[in-house]
Amino acid sequence: MNDISPRRSGGRAARRAVRSAPPSDAMRSIRPGMEGGRYNPLTDAEVLRIHNTALDALEQIGLADAPASGVAYLTGAGAILGDDGRIRFPRALVEDVIARANRSVTLMGRDARHDLHLSGSRVHYGTAGAAVNMIDVDGRNYRECTVQDLHDAARIADVLDNIHFLQRPMVCRDIPDNLEMDLNTIYACCAGTTKHVGVSFTERDFARKGIEMLHLIAGGEAAWRERPFVSNSNCFVVPPMKFATEACEVMEECIKGGMPVLLLSAGMAGATAPSTIAGAIVQATAECLAGLVYVDAVKPGHPAIFGTWPFGLDLRTGAMTGGSGEQALLTAGCAQMHRFYDVPGGAAAGITDAKLPDMQAGWEQMCSNVMAGLSGLNMVYEAAGMHASLLGFCLESLILGNDLIGHAQRCVRGIEVDDETLALEQIRSVCIGGPGHYLGTPQTLARMESDYQYPQTGNRMSPKQWAEENKPDLNTDATTRKEAILAERSAARFAPDVDAAIRAAYNIHLPS
Repeated sequence: MNDISPRRSGGRAARRAVRSAPPSDAMRSIRPGMEGGRYNPLTDAEVLRIHNTALDALEQIGLADAPASGVAYLTGAGAILGDDGRIRFPRALVEDVIARANRSVTLMGRDARHDLHLSGSRVHYGTAGAAVNMIDVDGRNYRECTVQDLHDAARIADVLDNIHFLQRPMVCRDIPDNLEMDLNTIYACCAGTTKHVGVSFTERDFARKGIEMLHLIAGGEAAWRERPFVSNSNCFVVPPMKFATEACEVMEECIKGGMPVLLLSAGMAGATAPSTIAGAIVQATAECLAGLVYVDAVKPGHPAIFGTWPFGLDLRTGAMTGGSGEQALLTAGCAQMHRFYDVPGGAAAGITDAKLPDMQAGWEQMCSNVMAGLSGLNMVYEAAGMHASLLGFCLESLILGNDLIGHAQRCVRGIEVDDETLALEQIRSVCIGGPGHYLGTPQTLARMESDYQYPQTGNRMSPKQWAEENKPDLNTDATTRKEAILAERSAARFAPDVDAAIRAAYNIHLPS
């Protein structure tokens, strides 16, 4: 025992020394854009059946309610306007658009370090949604969201390594004017993070004004078009199988303004989409294929994300079930369809029906986030912070979600098998004439950061240490970290002259 003790102590000291220095990006166990795609909930034959059924739906049923401009674009591309007002899509037209669709899209950040390269089964996690309530963890209360809350969420997301992008997670309920809300959403998000941002617009003219604000932030229209760091999250359809007229007009304006588009189809299985998982995927696929044709007709080659977002429903009550196993399967199945088409895609995961960050929230968020990543989903939206089936957003949960997503990404990375990881020579040196354990060995120390993911807030103390440290609570620790982050000025804030120009042109509700 006396011989082993110093060796163990030395190993512990060495491990602490290694852990004290942050690893380089190359040495990290996880990073944005790792390859998923090892999990396939559908067989190849089932994928083909979904594809063919979606094409049948487009050719035989079509979509209603396209705006006049959309009718012109789509019929000009080869779609057919029926006497019933529905636009139908010949199979050959859809197949031709799929064949020439972008195989990769780069969503840029204001800081190029945060660029997201979407292709194949590269996985990225981030926020999204339109929560109307903020969750006060300490008081266990819900209250309406404000623009300050949105800005705070952006600032927190900016410093969380495993939150790769910020799509607006909440609406600013303290700004009643829709134009001012859209513009202040851009300001609050972009002044809080240099990661890629996603926003929505209520009307076509609002999109135009929003893009003008982005010109100011970028340093001119040319700079914006070279590196568009904001995308438009566009609910271009109203399921089942209808275009959302005003959203389509917004989409056209965003395409003209050089803004990438998320084609978002968000049917509710059992209400606005078929109740079966396969049927909901068919409808979402058909609607997004129609969106691809639409974008191609407006501007061939424009960056678009295939956003199949079908949601689950509790058929007993009619309540959304974002944290269900069915939701996890819907998202994973959609990811497999994105890979089948070889187009950049996104879907929703990480939603919880729980009202607070608790055990229910943990199991629901982890289930769908892991399955989404393993299925190779390019953009995992709503991955952190979303509670009450998208009605509430929680800053503490965003911080805790950073740890959860870290573990999900480690699952995505999988198991490397090569001569080094099989470790035969290491086993030999430890067992024959060696210390009889692997603690503190050069091989173990060398791979501490590259093989293992460590939580930043999660608690791995022993019960004894936990008691000695006054029994720390995860939510309390997350609140402490939230307050520490928000005590610092935003690293993403605009230069004083840029901020002054924006405030002179627009009614910005955030204080200077």
